[in-house]
Amino acid sequence: MPKNSSTRGHSRKLTRQHKIAIAGVATLGAAALAFSAVPSNAETTTSEAASSAHVAYSSEQIKGVKASVTDQLAADSLKTEAAKARAQAKAAAEAAAKKKAAAAAAQKKAAAKAAAERKAKEAASRSAKRAALKKAAATPTYANNLDGWIKHSLAIMKAKGIPGTYNGLYRNIIRESSGNPNAVNGWDVNAINGTPSIGLLQVIQPTFNAYHVSGTSTNIYDPVANITAAANYAADKYGSIDNVNSAY
Repeated sequence: MPKNSSTRGHSRKLTRQHKIAIAGVATLGAAALAFSAVPSNAETTTSEAASSAHVAYSSEQIKGVKASVTDQLAADSLKTEAAKARAQAKAAAEAAAKKKAAAAAAQKKAAAKAAAERKAKEAASRSAKRAALKKAAATPTYANNLDGWIKHSLAIMKAKGIPGTYNGLYRNIIRESSGNPNAVNGWDVNAINGTPSIGLLQVIQPTFNAYHVSGTSTNIYDPVANITAAANYAADKYGSIDNVNSAY
């Protein structure tokens, strides 16, 4: 069989196969596979032409494939970044929610503590007020006059176990000083001796000092201190101020 005739016929057949392979596969590997099917005895001119056409066409296809792959990678990268951003945003939101919840819990705890402290203070204040009222009720007040002085002295005398009555005290006070707490006897024997009788029950200073009752004033002119000391002296000497009906 003539060599040239066979080569031309084979070249035409190869060209069709090559075009079909390029159009169908559109990748460099598929084009190379189709090109490798060419017999080794094909003409150089025909092969070069086919090869030139093949390379040009495959290059365009490769560019398309690369672009497609690049686009796909870019899209995947964007999706990854978006997913990462969403995850970070979710984590940040969860952290913020936890922080907010912790702050709310701390605030609630502080408010509860403050309320408890306030209640404790209020309870203590109420207790102090009740104690003050109770003490005030237990500690009577006395008028700053003869009646009040006698009643106050009687309360102290009762607490100290000193006998005497309102009438006994009142009667002797009126006789001795007419109810004047600043009365001073400057003419009797005590005055002559330098120790005048002083106060409501006309007590001399040495007697007042000796029979002074603790809890009262140390001032001999103080009405309550004077009465109580005199009643204490009368109880020691006469059994009770009630038994005194004259100078004592």
